[in-house]
Amino acid sequence: MAASGRGLARAWGASRCPTWRQAHSEAGGRPKPEYDAVVIGAGHNGLVAAAYLQRLGVNTAVFERRHVIGGAAVTEEIISGFKFSRASYLLSLLRPQIYTDLELKKHGLRLHLRNPYSFTPMLEEGAGGSVPRSLLLGTDMVQNQKQIAQFSQKDAQAFPRYEKFMNRLVSAIDPLLDAAPVDPAAFQHGSMLQRLKSLSTLKPLLKAGRTLGAQLPQYYQVFTAPIAKVLDQWFESEPLKATLATDAVIGAMTSPRTPGSGYVLLHHVMGGLEGTQGAWGYVQGGMGALSEAIARSAVAHGASIFTEKAVAKVQVSDEGRARGVVLQDGQEVRSRVVLSSASPQITFLKLAPQEWLPEGFAESIAQLDTQSPVTKINVAVDRLPNFLAAPNTPSGQPLPHHQCSIHLNCEDTLLLHQAFEDAMNGLPSHSTPPTRWLEARSGMSRREMPMQTKNIFHCAMSLDQLYFARPAPLHSSYRCPLQGLYLCGSGAHPGGGVMGAAGRNAAHVVMRDLKSEGR
Repeated sequence: MAASGRGLARAWGASRCPTWRQAHSEAGGRPKPEYDAVVIGAGHNGLVAAAYLQRLGVNTAVFERRHVIGGAAVTEEIISGFKFSRASYLLSLLRPQIYTDLELKKHGLRLHLRNPYSFTPMLEEGAGGSVPRSLLLGTDMVQNQKQIAQFSQKDAQAFPRYEKFMNRLVSAIDPLLDAAPVDPAAFQHGSMLQRLKSLSTLKPLLKAGRTLGAQLPQYYQVFTAPIAKVLDQWFESEPLKATLATDAVIGAMTSPRTPGSGYVLLHHVMGGLEGTQGAWGYVQGGMGALSEAIARSAVAHGASIFTEKAVAKVQVSDEGRARGVVLQDGQEVRSRVVLSSASPQITFLKLAPQEWLPEGFAESIAQLDTQSPVTKINVAVDRLPNFLAAPNTPSGQPLPHHQCSIHLNCEDTLLLHQAFEDAMNGLPSHSTPPTRWLEARSGMSRREMPMQTKNIFHCAMSLDQLYFARPAPLHSSYRCPLQGLYLCGSGAHPGGGVMGAAGRNAAHVVMRDLKSEGR
């Protein structure tokens, strides 16, 4: 299999890449009775884990319950002739090492940087019948300042300092994403050798502290305070604050006034693409093309990926170690290790035998905060949106603001807070005005995404569920209470978003464990 994979990799250097299915069918598309590693779920983290393990010589199989790869988020659907990304729609957080190590460009991944990156039209009456204002932000700092100056000259001057402040925090936190969290259990219960090895996990934390230096208390506030409080200390204009605050509430059941909402903002600005920090981009062909590229990379090195093969349960040996899985169709597949990219709830409450979990562990997993306000509606329109604040050209050609994220109802952070309160009461946002924002007929088709958890991040990105508390205290190093079972999805450190870090980090932890055990 490995030899044929290398041959396929050479063929994939051509401009037209075969799908991973075509490559896999050439290698024989039936599960074998035994592999070195089994990965549950072909979401992007599971595929990343499989690709790394296979490259490191661990014969790996991935089993996905659905007919497509990419999980509920990183995939496409075609309705009425329109192809669209089901949930995730932009790329930025993908770790640069993954992009390079897995040779994703070689395997067909094509990116288009998003610039500008946000457009906020104001719902206001222009003075003397003039056009209402809008805020367009992008990569050009001078242009950003001109845009912000419409609302506040003071804020226009402060914006570069704010960006520098946040970028420094990003540079300090960034290394923490690429390593397993500090393992308190190893320090407390491990052998002397394990304790010494665990000291290395402190390095990213110490490095972060050195980077932040004397400003550490100010940065601490970004993590713990409401983002509204942080932004109030920098700016006075509500449209700017509201636009920035949207990154603090994306995918989270939080308000800009919620303590800790600052970290969610940080989580969404710490990415980058092709060497450009903070950049976001569109994936050519939709987000499913990313899953395809990762899968091609994995299969090219010999990994096996099986769709419509749901895992029913994790098999456990008499000694209490995961030894493979049982598929829904009854087939048993043995393995030395099992990695789950499913949510912690699915992994520990449905797939892992409860009798092998420590007392109280299942209860702690069941109590994880999974609240989420996310609703995504895909709309097909017959012409470009025409905003009062930025009218279309007579020719109808796309303008810069048509190519970025458009924030409606962002005149004030209070509107975001009120929308949060509506969501907590089980209601759609009252801040959506009855006024027609744009002139375009639309057709919608309602489909529910087949997500097996309530939260797009598997569990909330709140401070009590991050780092060495993700998914639970003493179980944050990707290793599970059941020996031989590892968590490699968004429910593990560093959390959600199309990042791949959890899959990559888990694969490296598995490799270290296999080597130390001599397996």
